[in-house]
Amino acid sequence: AGFIKSPLSQKRLTQDSVELYCEAIGNPIPEIQWWFEGNDPNETYAQLWDGARQDRVKINATYNLHSTSTISIANLTSDDSGMYECRASNDPDRNHLSKSPKVKWIRSQANVFVIERPEITTHVSEVDDKLTLTCNMSAPHPSITGHKWMQGEKILSEDQDQSAFTSYKIEGKREQHSGVYECVFEANPQIRGQVNISVAPQVTAYKKSEHGNEGDTGVLTCKNPSFPAVTTWSWYKNGHGPLENASGRYIIKSGGNKTELRILKLNIEEDAGDYLCNGLNSYGSGNSTVNLRVRSRLAALWPFLGIVAEVLVLVTIIFIYEKRRKPDEVPDDDDGGSAPLKSNATNHKDKNVRQRNAN
Repeated sequence: AGFIKSPLSQKRLTQDSVELYCEAIGNPIPEIQWWFEGNDPNETYAQLWDGARQDRVKINATYNLHSTSTISIANLTSDDSGMYECRASNDPDRNHLSKSPKVKWIRSQANVFVIERPEITTHVSEVDDKLTLTCNMSAPHPSITGHKWMQGEKILSEDQDQSAFTSYKIEGKREQHSGVYECVFEANPQIRGQVNISVAPQVTAYKKSEHGNEGDTGVLTCKNPSFPAVTTWSWYKNGHGPLENASGRYIIKSGGNKTELRILKLNIEEDAGDYLCNGLNSYGSGNSTVNLRVRSRLAALWPFLGIVAEVLVLVTIIFIYEKRRKPDEVPDDDDGGSAPLKSNATNHKDKNVRQRNAN
């Protein structure tokens, strides 16, 4: 057996966690074990197992083409400082109770130094719509090389100051910038403090107005974008008592910063109106109103019927117009053959009268 990767020595703070990784190869595939020796001179190596130290130790191992093993220790204390040893062997007698293994276990070691976590005092002040966040370490730390301010994974600011004090300013009111912020002291190991901007729930409706068809299911949603999360959600209709799941027609699903009210088989007379969602946390409460409009199932036909009516009116107008502009019917040629003769006779008579008058 031989090591492909060995664990690396690390420094950690109390209450942090640490993870060590070991990888070995051999034929047959070797077994990996983890052992520990504390800093006490009288302490000897003891094997670690999954669930040791009040379930703070977790060991994951895989044996496929080669052996890999990871040991992680949570909520570190000063007693977790010491030498951690990754042992690997593929000797068939390696775990025999009476026989000694022919091939000794190979070993790879790493030191874990657990340092007492310094106390960090945090504070938030608000003056003239400006927030100031501060972190102050209880005692100077010799290895500070700078600071960072973060919100989640986003870096808000950073510097290279070696001071045990750092601050960050925010333009705006507390309600606009609630959340969890971190001050990071760049050192070995890295030291972090948490600054919370906490407010009462800033509840908003997903939509101020919702529509639903009669007989369908209506869905109303509210959310809380502020910190901390809402602990209790409740729904009301038009100032009446709270709506409850037990009623049969209302289904309320709430979790953290979102709540949803479902109304089964919407009724125009009973369900239309204003609904109020209310959120409560340890800093107060907040609410928002959603207006629900319930339409008849025939409502979807009205646009179509309107188009049909417009087409009928248009066709009627065209028909009447064409009827009025059509000329009177002209007699057939067979019925009017004498008319030209009458006209010619009249013209001949008039000609004779004009000649007599001339004479």
